[in-house]
Amino acid sequence: MEPGDAARPGSGRATGAPPPRLLLLPLLPLLLGRGLRVAAAASASSSGAAAEDSSAMEELATEKEAEESHRQDSVSLLTFILLLTLTILTIWLFKHRRVRFLHETGLAMIYGLIVGVILRYGTPATSGRDKSLSCTQEDRAFSTLLVNVSGKFFEYTLKGEISPGKINSVEQNDMLRKVTFDPEVFFNILLPPIIFHAGYSLKKRHFFRNLGSILAYAFLGTAVSCFIIGNLMYGVVKLMKIMGQLSDKFYYTDCLFFGAIISATDPVTVLAIFNELHADVDLYALLFGESVLNDAVAIVLSSSIVAYQPAGLNTHAFDAAAFFKSVGIFLGIFSGSFTMGAVTGVVTALVTKFTKLHCFPLLETALFFLMSWSTFLLAEACGFTGVVAVLFCGITQAHYTYNNLSVESRSRTKQLFEVLHFLAENFIFSYMGLALFTFQKHVFSPIFIIGAFVAIFLGRAAHIYPLSFFLNLGRRHKIGWNFQHMMMFSGLRGAMAFALAIRDTASYARQMMFTTTLLIVFFTVWIIGGGTTPMLSWLNIRVGVDPDQDPPPNNDRNRTKQESAWIFRLWYSFDHNYLKPILTHSGPPLTTTLPAWCGLLARCLTSPQVYDNQEPLREEDSDFILTEGDLTLTYGDSTVTANGSSSSHTASMSLEGSRRTKSSSEEVLERDLGMGDQKVSSRGTRLVFPLEDNA
Repeated sequence: MEPGDAARPGSGRATGAPPPRLLLLPLLPLLLGRGLRVAAAASASSSGAAAEDSSAMEELATEKEAEESHRQDSVSLLTFILLLTLTILTIWLFKHRRVRFLHETGLAMIYGLIVGVILRYGTPATSGRDKSLSCTQEDRAFSTLLVNVSGKFFEYTLKGEISPGKINSVEQNDMLRKVTFDPEVFFNILLPPIIFHAGYSLKKRHFFRNLGSILAYAFLGTAVSCFIIGNLMYGVVKLMKIMGQLSDKFYYTDCLFFGAIISATDPVTVLAIFNELHADVDLYALLFGESVLNDAVAIVLSSSIVAYQPAGLNTHAFDAAAFFKSVGIFLGIFSGSFTMGAVTGVVTALVTKFTKLHCFPLLETALFFLMSWSTFLLAEACGFTGVVAVLFCGITQAHYTYNNLSVESRSRTKQLFEVLHFLAENFIFSYMGLALFTFQKHVFSPIFIIGAFVAIFLGRAAHIYPLSFFLNLGRRHKIGWNFQHMMMFSGLRGAMAFALAIRDTASYARQMMFTTTLLIVFFTVWIIGGGTTPMLSWLNIRVGVDPDQDPPPNNDRNRTKQESAWIFRLWYSFDHNYLKPILTHSGPPLTTTLPAWCGLLARCLTSPQVYDNQEPLREEDSDFILTEGDLTLTYGDSTVTANGSSSSHTASMSLEGSRRTKSSSEEVLERDLGMGDQKVSSRGTRLVFPLEDNA
């Protein structure tokens, strides 16, 4: 037998070796395990490839979503730019045709409404991947969530609360979400240039003439209006509760908060028409000054109401300690913000005075811009109110820093903030029109809306007429009835009220406030703003008035005396003799106003231009009390005039031999303040005024 015969299958020869199948049995587990491992490896390889393909597909989808999001962002910004462009062209057409029944802000709102309707009803829903997840074990909302989806973690941020009744009707249109801005955009980007421009362009001469009345209207008037509106609206809320029209909580503090934000007036339409028609300068100063300051008061007052926290379980009951704490917070925030704004302006003035930045106008303008804008952010970061800080920073910059700037920088800063103010304001009003249709949390309540209109009318009347009566008791130039009616009519609401309302729309009460505020702004801008010109004619208010013209004489044929509080006269003396020389290139040399032992410090702080006459003193744009060319101050044997010239004589004059000797600056001050029949004396180089209150 050959060896190969035993291995042949089917061989009938008997052998002692096992059959071939039996020989494979011991190898079966090994072969089976190897096969399983090969199959597992193949399966793993296949699943790994599938995972890689899935990951690649997800990355591709993410890139497409990011690209789509970028495109939608560009479209949303382009929408607002086109709105502003269309508004500007229409403004030109209105000015060309001398149309005054509709202001540019009203136009911006109309265009915003049109675009809002198109976006709301003309664009399809593009996002349908939202899913509601329950977290019943948590008792509060988280600002950020990390969600594990198939081993991958995704971060989600909180956008706000949705009422249970609207959980199934959440808007799925990505475009509408894109055009809904974060409220902080309004506060940190759009409001600062608007408020700063108000302070920087302030006509200080007429503002300080009526300073006492402006402060009364802005502080007392806003507080009175806030509490009257708040209490009336609380009665409206109680009525809504009785009638079953209130679906959620609405506290008394919410009503006071609404009273605070809706008391912020913004008569931009009226003031624009006043400026175009050259209406009475005192009426313009009263309205403009009140609107500038009461915006600051309203935002601090609303912050104080939010900070009201009574002790105990009922956090909305009246508590005397919490009330006085809120008053302290109001005073602390306002004074701190005022100080921060003034200090920033002083620092900028010192930097521009003691450096050679005026040789580089571009750098000078950039520094001025950054220092002014940083005031707002610095105040907000320190817990104060940026609106108040940037307002008084603008006033300080105009009074001091402006005099240190080069000619190019002075023109650039004026134009820069004027353009930013124009664009920011029209952007906000365009967004108002857009928000009426794109905002997703509107709460329309007819009873609340009607009650709000009645409340703001009564609140405005309750602080204009009584305060005017008491102010007229001390004013020599009375606030006439026609002025009072015009101020009552001009209580428009605008950008500040809207920005305060949209800042917090998380609760049911705040959403109702926002919707009502939006409608109030629409009505006042369109109806009241459009009726300004007929109202001026009906009330017989002077137009075409020279801003530097004094009011006509009274029946006694004496010059009408302007309001000039004694505290302001003291401040002017201190400012002219000390602060102006320290912070600017203008004013008398400190060597003549400071004591002799401060001679070294005086020489260091006094600008060389005052001694060397290297450039004229810059007073032509300050529009404060004195005008350029009229200022003549006498220091011993040396006379310094506003144009920088000097001579060695003492300026004096005698009127009929019975009047006291006066310097030219005192005569100008008398003339500008309307104090021609009062005695003003000079003591050395310091201006001394009689301490009697004419306000």
